[in-house]
Formats: sequence, structure tokens, C-alpha cells
Amino acid sequence: MRILFLDLDTLRPDHLGCYGYHRDTSPQIDAIAKEGTRFTNYYCSDAPCLPSRTALMSGQFGIHTGVVGHGGTAADMRLEGAPRDFMSRLNTESLPGFLRQQGLYTASISPFAERHSSWTFYAGFNEMYNTGKCGHESAEDVTPVALDWIKSNAKKDNWFLHINYWDPHTPYRAPEEFGNPFEDEPLPEWITEEVLQGHLKHVGPHSANEINMYDDKVPSQYQERMPGALKNMEDLHRFIDGYDCGIRYMDQHISRLVQALKDEGVYEDLMIIITADHGENLGELGLYAEHGTADHITCRIPMIIRWPGKNENHVDDGLHYNLDLLPTLAELFGAQPSESWDGESFAKSLEGENLGRRELILSQCAHVCQRSVRFDDWIYMRTYHDGYHLFPKEMLYNLKTDPYEQEDVAEMHPEICNEGAHRLLNWHDDMMATMDSDSDPLWTVIREGGPYHARGHLKDYCEWLKMTGRGDAVKELKRRHPSEFK
Repeated sequence: MRILFLDLDTLRPDHLGCYGYHRDTSPQIDAIAKEGTRFTNYYCSDAPCLPSRTALMSGQFGIHTGVVGHGGTAADMRLEGAPRDFMSRLNTESLPGFLRQQGLYTASISPFAERHSSWTFYAGFNEMYNTGKCGHESAEDVTPVALDWIKSNAKKDNWFLHINYWDPHTPYRAPEEFGNPFEDEPLPEWITEEVLQGHLKHVGPHSANEINMYDDKVPSQYQERMPGALKNMEDLHRFIDGYDCGIRYMDQHISRLVQALKDEGVYEDLMIIITADHGENLGELGLYAEHGTADHITCRIPMIIRWPGKNENHVDDGLHYNLDLLPTLAELFGAQPSESWDGESFAKSLEGENLGRRELILSQCAHVCQRSVRFDDWIYMRTYHDGYHLFPKEMLYNLKTDPYEQEDVAEMHPEICNEGAHRLLNWHDDMMATMDSDSDPLWTVIREGGPYHARGHLKDYCEWLKMTGRGDAVKELKRRHPSEFK
């Protein structure tokens, strides 16, 4: 068995052709999707980057691992404590550790562990190649390393190769010489000038007036793809083009990997997994160039699995987590799943059955503190710390009629909000009942001063709001976050 795992940072599925996007961003990914199963309702349990990959690699929710944020206590995995053996559980129960137990040689090409000092990410890998730019690399930094590995190892049996591309991640960085194949193509229909004008009144980091999080100062090397603020539709077009160019540029490099694997004669029998850590808000909830909420757009990710001999060009619409991958692989390998994993296998989906969970609980504690419930046509969102966006405590969106989350219908549907809150409470009770710790890491984040990316910025941000004509929000921000002004 040979497995290629393409870990494509910040890739939202609805900007891929195989998920229905009108722009030709992903011809190579689309071709692979036709050879396997495409999952349409696949979500990271915990967003963004560090919590998501920790859940993927451990098979556990952030509430169990303790990793729900980007700083403070909530950025480190909980210690196993007294039950820890000579080697930790990650040695055999992490994703690469499990695959090693199945006889696969495991390798990773990624800067991720260094970017977040997440050294547990390495657990179970035989080889680790750090591409050296802490997530600021472009595909031309990653592909040569991957091609060298393929040339040296592809013909060997039983390997797992994890390759991490970063091109869709902010700041959008496709090289200038790549050009812009989308400059004459229309934007997605939902994002109109009227919508943009509403977003210019929005308050919060990474809003239309502050693409650089708290101001409009984008480094000069990225300004071609990323304007510092979106004042008009021309700015918006350049911004969306920047994200889409990152995808298309990355897709071309994936084509080079595919061709190399074909040249080595191993492509036909190769398992390919294509997924992401999280999506990217491109206007939804008023956020741009960020993955900072527990919403449908941030947490929904692509999942494409090409398994030779399984169904081709199949679509699964069931609800699944990224942490479901570990038990799925265990079933496919005929192995017993670990009792520590929170996931559920969807292996039968690869044979044509449509499986799925009743609901998904989604978490975000790096930019805001939110938990959400995805069920039926709905996403119910509950905010514990608004990250300076002035979100209400409860939000509700009908994703069937409003997939871009433009109309909060919480006040119109209190019964659906009650259902969402009930499901969230039941999940929380179940999680806390299975933990050795009595601490919910979401509340640890709040006790330690709030989400990492929203700590210590509010005084200066309030001055920025006054400068940009939104000073009327300062009073409410001070009321909600009085400790920031002590």
C-alpha cells in the first residue's frame, strides 16, 4: 500500500471545480476527484490550523487533547500523566503512528510543527522535512523536495507521504510571473457591491477595512494579490483573484507530483487523500482573508479519497469530521480502532454507501471563542468571546438557502436555536464525562485573557475604528471587554 496525503492549507471546497466552482482553479484536483469519492459535508472539528491538525493527527476533539487555540495553555496537548508508558500513546495511535503499525514507512514534507511549535505533530513519522519558512513557503519551495522524495522512494512498497502546501493561506502569494488567469472572470454571484458596502461598516479584525487583521498595512511583496482594504469592487476582485490564483498555482504543482508518480509506475495503485486544515472566509460573516470563526465556511473542508478498487466519481453528502479519518483507515486496514479516538469510520462510503453523523460540533478558540452545531440544513453558532466582532451570543443560518451566511435568522427561529443549544449541551456533557481533567479548554482560553489573536489589541484597534469612521462601536467594545482597558 502506498498513500499520498495532500494537506492543502486553507482550502475551501467551494473554490474547487469538482465542488461546483465556476472558475477553473483546480483541473488536477478535479481529475483525481473523478477517480474516487468526494465528501461534500466534511468539517474540521476544531479550527483553525493548530487545533485542526491536532484533531486530525490524534483522532480526538480539542476538548480532549486540550488544543483549541494558538497560544497559552490551549496550544499544548495535555500530558498523559501517570498512565503514560515508556512511549506515549501518540507513538501508535497518531495518524502516522498507526500507519507505521500497519507496516508503512511514514514521511512528512511540512513546516507545520515549527510554525506552531507543535512538536507532537511529528509523532509517528520516520522522516520529517521542514521546508523552512514557517508556512510562508510557496509551492516552488515544496515541490522540489517532494519530487526528490518520489524519485528516491516511490517504487518501494508500503509508504505514506504527507505533503503540505500553503499557497491558499493568507497572505496570498502566487508569484507575479504566474499572472492572473481570472482577471476577466466574474466574482461569485453572492458577493455584490451592496454586500461589500455593508461589510465596510463591520467591526472586527480582518474586516473589509483591515485585511491585515487590525489595520490596512499589507507587506509590499504581497500587495499585488492582497489589497490592504476593500474599498470598491475592483479591490474585491483583486482579492478574490489572489486566493484563487493561489489554488491554481498549487494545483499546477500537484500536477507535477502526479506526473512524477506516473513516471515511476506507481500511480495506478496509489491511494490519494486530498484535504485541508480549514477553509477561508472571503466575506462571510464580514470577515476576509481569515479562518477565525466556528462557522460553515471556516470549518468545512474538502475531502477526496482515491482508493484503487473502490468507487469512482462517487459523492458522499453525509456529515463527517476530519478526526473520522483514523478509524476509517483502521477499518480499511482491518485493524482495531483505538479506544482513545473520538472518530467514527466512514469506510463504507468508499464502497458507495452514504454514511454520516446526526450532527457535528465545531469549535474555534484562536480568534474568537465559539462552538457551533451543524445539523440538518442549519448551523447554530454560540459565541463566548466575540474577538471584537460584536457577534451576538447566538447566530443561526440556514445553509440550504443561505450557504454564505448572509442572514442571521436566530430571532426568527427560537425553536431551532433551542434545538442547537440542546445538542451542544448534550455533547459537552458527554465530553466532560469522559475526561480525566475537569477543565474545558474553551474556558481556559477565556480565563487566560481571551483568544490568542484578540489579546492586547483592543485599545489601539479602537483608535483605528475612530480613524476609519466606525467609532460608534467603541462604547460597546469597551462594555464587552472592560479588562482590555485597565
